[in-house]
Amino acid sequence: MTKHALASLLALTLLGCIPKEAFVSPPASTPVAKAATPAEAAPEKPKASPVDLTPVPFETARANFVRDTSARFGVPAAEIEATLAGATFLDSVVTAMSRPAERVKPWHEYRPMFISQARIDGGRAFLAEHREALDKVQAQTGVPAELIVAIIGVETSYGGNTGRYSVLDALYTLAFRYPRSGDPAKLEREVRRELFFRDELAQLFALGREEKLDIAALKGSYAGAMGLGQFMPSSYREFAVDGDGDGRRDLFGSLDDVFASVANYFVKKGGWVRGGPVAVPATLAPGREPFNPEDWIPSHTLADLAARGYTPQQPVPAGATATPVSLEGSAGPQYWLGFQNYYAITRYNISKMYAMAVYQLSQAIAGREIPPA
Repeated sequence: MTKHALASLLALTLLGCIPKEAFVSPPASTPVAKAATPAEAAPEKPKASPVDLTPVPFETARANFVRDTSARFGVPAAEIEATLAGATFLDSVVTAMSRPAERVKPWHEYRPMFISQARIDGGRAFLAEHREALDKVQAQTGVPAELIVAIIGVETSYGGNTGRYSVLDALYTLAFRYPRSGDPAKLEREVRRELFFRDELAQLFALGREEKLDIAALKGSYAGAMGLGQFMPSSYREFAVDGDGDGRRDLFGSLDDVFASVANYFVKKGGWVRGGPVAVPATLAPGREPFNPEDWIPSHTLADLAARGYTPQQPVPAGATATPVSLEGSAGPQYWLGFQNYYAITRYNISKMYAMAVYQLSQAIAGREIPPA
């Protein structure tokens, strides 16, 4: 559940819920677009504090990490040292993180990676099997059961692919050997990415103590995302909840915890509105140019959008605000209006096409008709 943006979204998705928007990684099992296009407007960028680009020797950085993590989270330094002594740098993680960005796929190519008949059928079966637990979470949070299922389907194929990498090793590698391109123009971003993963490694130690987890045994994506919902350690700590009342937050083995935590992420991070719309198709008046705002915040009134040529094709609540969404469909441009709940899905993974794919998958799982790609 994150936050856990990668300036270039990776060819293989890692997760959707990193808590810092400036470093969000994609989910675990499907490719995601990597750059801004008419379908993928640039996300809002938080103000970044200055970062020291002076190289720091590994031994010094590691010693500082042990000291700072111990002081920050109350984990004994000897325990951190002993755990890191068993960690391994993984060349495969460096290789995966170094992959060059692929071309940005248009919507009509992108959607089939997420929405297939097999995934729809799998989602319907999963929803039917866990209907009682999902309905309970829906009643408590207002997040539809089918949307929770769609997230789990996209992220981990309903739990079938939660990742094969050691979370400790993956984060250790990226925290101290984040790949460098050698391009001076990319150095600041690469240093920030390394520091982000170093913080996630520290958060992993805190998470292990809080949830009594053997962090050396955890498996996840090559970016350190874990569980059926692919939460980074910081998102796990901030948004995971105890759904089954056993006193622990288990995103690996407790579906009650997973369902409640995904919904909690939408509510707490995304500002989910109970009963509110997600997105509706729209038309754009002939001769008008698509409006691609600089950020994705749904702050535009319907009157403002109408002045720009947009007309919703379904009833929407009076006073609602939205953001326009342009997609490259197989039969030509598609236009949508995304509301607060659409924005909430983009908080899980900062991609407008990801949000639309998850929403449409949820609709298909619920038995509703979805438009062609």
